[in-house]
Amino acid sequence: MGCGASSHKDAGARRRRPGSVGDVVVFLPGLRVPRAVDFAQALGGCLARAIVERLSALRSRVVEMAMQESAAALKPRRKAAARHGSSTANLLQALEDYLPVLLGLAQQGSVLRHKVQFTWSNQEDNAEETAISDVWYEVLSVLHLMAMVCLLQANTLLLPRSYGDGYAPRVSEESRRATVDVFLKAAGYLDCAIRHVLPKMPLELRRQLPVDLAEGNLKALSLQALGQGVDMQLGLAIDSPKATLAVKRRLACEMVKYWQQVQESIPELPVSDGWGKKHRLFVKWKYVEAKAAAYYFHGLILDEGNTEKSHGMAIAALQASEEFLKESKMVSEAFHATPPTSRSPNAFGTAKYLFDKIPRDASSKVRIKQDLYTQEKVIGAPPPLPDFALALTPEDYDLPPLDPLWNKEDTHH
Repeated sequence: MGCGASSHKDAGARRRRPGSVGDVVVFLPGLRVPRAVDFAQALGGCLARAIVERLSALRSRVVEMAMQESAAALKPRRKAAARHGSSTANLLQALEDYLPVLLGLAQQGSVLRHKVQFTWSNQEDNAEETAISDVWYEVLSVLHLMAMVCLLQANTLLLPRSYGDGYAPRVSEESRRATVDVFLKAAGYLDCAIRHVLPKMPLELRRQLPVDLAEGNLKALSLQALGQGVDMQLGLAIDSPKATLAVKRRLACEMVKYWQQVQESIPELPVSDGWGKKHRLFVKWKYVEAKAAAYYFHGLILDEGNTEKSHGMAIAALQASEEFLKESKMVSEAFHATPPTSRSPNAFGTAKYLFDKIPRDASSKVRIKQDLYTQEKVIGAPPPLPDFALALTPEDYDLPPLDPLWNKEDTHH
C-alpha cells in the first residue's frame, strides 16, 4: 500500500487575516478551503472518463463555493443573513454530492487511494496549507468543512433579526430551536470523522495532519456544538413557565460538563498567527458562563431548604455565580477584542437572563441570608455541583454509499 505524501507550505510572510469577522455568537476558526486538483492528469489512465469528469465537476463546484463562502464568512456583516443562509445550504449540498463519488477512490484499493494529491488551506495550523496524497485526508477535510458550515449556519440563525412587527430585532424561539438541530448535525459530521475516517489513516500520516484536523480539535469542536445546543435548550427552558428550577439546573450543569470536556480535548493551538488565541478564549468564556448559570440555579434550589446549612451553601453558590458572571464578561470582552476582532450582538436566552437576574437576585438573597444566619461567619467554598449524565449526543451520520457510477462494469479502461 502506498503511503501519503505530505507537504506544508509555511507562511513566509504573515498570512493575511481579516481585521474583523462581525457578530459572533457561535465560534468557528474560519473555513478551510480546498485548492484545485487535476483529476484527469492524476487518474486519466486508471479510471473511466465519466468518473474522472464527474469528480472534476463536483470538486470544482466545491472549490468555487467554498472560496466564496470563506470570503463572505470573514466579512463583518449585519445584513444579508437570509442570502447567507441559502449560500451555506448550497455549499453543504455540494459537499454532500461530492462525497459518494469521492469515496470510490478509497474503495478501489491503494492504487487509487494515493494517486491524487489533495491540498487544503489551513486556519489554525502554522502551515498555510497542507497537501497529502491520501483520499481519506480529502474525506476528513470534507467532513470538517461540512461541520464548520453548520456552525456558520447556526451563527447566522442566532443573530437578531427584525420581524417588521414594531418590536426591536430579536432572536426568535423558532431560530433557537432550529439551531439545536444544526449543532447536533455539526457534531455528527465531526463524530463520524473521528470514529470512521481517522482510523483509516496510518499513525504516521495522522501526525502530519494540520492542527485544524487533529483528533483533539475535532472532538473539542463536536463538544462545543453540543454545549451550545444545551445553551439553547436552557434559554428555551428559562422562557418556559412549565420548566422547573430542577430542569434548568440540570441543563446548566450539563453545559458545564460539555465545556469542561472541550477544555480537556482541545489541543495546543498556535497563538502567534491565526485563530488559536481567540479559539481558547471562546472556550474559557463559555465554560465560565456555564458555571455562572449552574451555580445560580443550584443556589436557588439550596435556598429552598429550611436549614442554616443549606442557606449557607446557597449563599456560597450564589456568590460563586456572581464571580463567574463577572469573569465571563471580562473573558467575553477579551475574546471579541482578540484579532480577528468580533462584535457581540445583544444578549438573548441564557446570557440575557443571567445578566438580568444574577446581579439583582444573588446580591439581595445573599444580603438577606447573611443578615439572618451568618452575621460574621465566613462563607465557605461553593458546594459541588450535582453530576448529571449528558443527554445531548451527536446526530448519527454515516458515510454515504458509493455513487452508482462506481457500480458500472467499465470503471477501468
